[in-house]
Amino acid sequence: MKGEGKMMFKSKMKWVGLIGLILSTFSLLVHIFLARFTEDGVSEYQSSVTIFSWRPIFENAEFSKTSPLYRRLWGPVRRLESLHPDASPRGYYADPSYRANGFIFVRIQGGFHEIRNSISDVVVVARLLNATLVIPEIQSTTSSKGISSQFKSFAYLYNEEQFMAALAKDINIVKTLPKNLKGARRKKKIPSFRVSYSASPYFYLHHVLPVLIKHSVVELVVSDGGCLQASLPPHLEEYQRLRCRVAFHALRFRQEVQELATRILRRLRAPGRPFIAFDPGMIRDALAYHGCAELFQDVHTELIQHKRAWMIKRRIVRGKLSVNSMELRLNGTCPLMPEEVGILLRAYGYSWDTIIYVSGGEVFGGQRTLIPLHAMFANVVDRTSLSTAWELTRIYGREANLIDPKTPPSVEEEEKHESWKNVGPRPRPLPPPPARPKSYNIEGWWGWVAESDNEPESTVMELRTNAHKLLWEAVDYMVCVEADVFIPGFDRDGKGHPNFASLVMGHRLYQSASSKTYRPDRRKVVKLLEETRDHLYQANHTWVTSIRKHLRRSLLDGLTEASTKSKSLSFLSHPVPECSCLKYDPTESYVNASSPSHSQLQATLGAVHHCPAWMDSQIISRSKDKESEEDLDEDDSSSSGLFFRHNGSNHESGGGEINKEEAQLEDQEEESGEK
Repeated sequence: MKGEGKMMFKSKMKWVGLIGLILSTFSLLVHIFLARFTEDGVSEYQSSVTIFSWRPIFENAEFSKTSPLYRRLWGPVRRLESLHPDASPRGYYADPSYRANGFIFVRIQGGFHEIRNSISDVVVVARLLNATLVIPEIQSTTSSKGISSQFKSFAYLYNEEQFMAALAKDINIVKTLPKNLKGARRKKKIPSFRVSYSASPYFYLHHVLPVLIKHSVVELVVSDGGCLQASLPPHLEEYQRLRCRVAFHALRFRQEVQELATRILRRLRAPGRPFIAFDPGMIRDALAYHGCAELFQDVHTELIQHKRAWMIKRRIVRGKLSVNSMELRLNGTCPLMPEEVGILLRAYGYSWDTIIYVSGGEVFGGQRTLIPLHAMFANVVDRTSLSTAWELTRIYGREANLIDPKTPPSVEEEEKHESWKNVGPRPRPLPPPPARPKSYNIEGWWGWVAESDNEPESTVMELRTNAHKLLWEAVDYMVCVEADVFIPGFDRDGKGHPNFASLVMGHRLYQSASSKTYRPDRRKVVKLLEETRDHLYQANHTWVTSIRKHLRRSLLDGLTEASTKSKSLSFLSHPVPECSCLKYDPTESYVNASSPSHSQLQATLGAVHHCPAWMDSQIISRSKDKESEEDLDEDDSSSSGLFFRHNGSNHESGGGEINKEEAQLEDQEEESGEK
């Protein structure tokens, strides 16, 4: 009996174990199925439980948003509050013709800002030539660059459907060429034009159009960040507004990128405080083009000089290889370093616990260039500290594993090994050491400089990383446009054209002109910094007042400078007055003299179109208190020890009382300078 009972017990235990194994397998399959088909839910769950690297540090939990100081640091620019976006056609504007002259196929090369500029230009060219535009091919995001196979070139970065729908009344757009033309393109039998950065409408109408009509298709290769001159004649002003509709309405990033940017913005605003977006603009190409090598040390100087030599060889740069970087810096040719931008912000009154978002895919010089900024501000963050590695990986899509093929050993190396084996009795010479694996250009490592005069060709992994950088910059772009305050470190790229920061400033000027966007004059700023170079962190009252006055004036004076220097190279960097209008505000008739006026705005921006009546009817009148506000400046009771971390009880300002008499005097000077 005992034996039978023991056997029955063992049999039951086997069945229990088997059932448990089946249930475990089933549970595992269910989890895999859910993870595969409910990515959004997993994303929200993971983001809700993830511990991020950023831990905001604030001196006081309370943060007053009604004080005059808050309005001075974070409030809108009053003289620009009447400026509103208006990119709609202003006269007769015909729908695109169904009988087009042919197809335009475009291949675009370059970085994020160059791609954005180029797409806006090719849409205008398609309208000008009455041609059907094939969705442009972005060379950095083709399948050969190792990106996910679930995206086509354009769709890797932008939303194709939104692009086509938004421009349906402007041009005809198709996703691919017809079969017969597609075959001709593969055989390279269609005419091709490599167009320059500032090609004129005359070039397209008299050189490209006849070929388009004859062959029904042309290919445009755009490699310089644009293919149409920025300034167009007055009778083509509608094409400028078309550029605005493309850049600010049609070009929306694909859903995954927008969702990540929205999450980062939500996390930035979670503490209930405004934030500053800062774009250093310090990339190797730009530093080489403008001759700023001596601002760095060691290998970074060599890298910049190597790139500059390459640019001179290809006639991108016409200057000498060795230039005086310090002299160029004094002339405002080189970027402001992160430390210098931090000093400007602290001097203006932003406290040590201000949130600063650092954008940009690459800060040349590595994280050590940001150390002084971290020392001045406790809450310096970027996209990596506000998102998880899983969230960043998700926007890339499903990518295949890349395994770099190992090069077989050469015949000479094999002979060395054989001779070592067959050599006489020990002690024998040591065998040749194994070849050191080369991981050049990965994560900022540039080891080839010490070993070769020639820069190695990019591996597939590096090409994939370059494609990823476009997505990183797309996220940064959205965050910078929505920031409460934006300040650039540099506004030129590696070809002397307006860069990423310039596009951000142009978008902010179009979308919300009154948002604070500082445009510091680098020449004046460097001069002010050199005046007190030995006492930067113990600045006196006069110097702090000069910095504050310059930054405040840069909000408007920078627009005048941008209209003369940047707009002639990139329309999107300064899309006013063509894409803006002035709203009539009835409260202006009875407010004091310091209130914004249309005449002052027109003096700064040029002739500005008045908004349609339906837009005027939507105005919400501003209160008299707000209209009578003055741009109050602070006293310098905190000048001594200005950049120490804790500045006393007044955490909002960085210390100090408000000197109204001084502020009124400075406001009068500002107004007299604008008239």
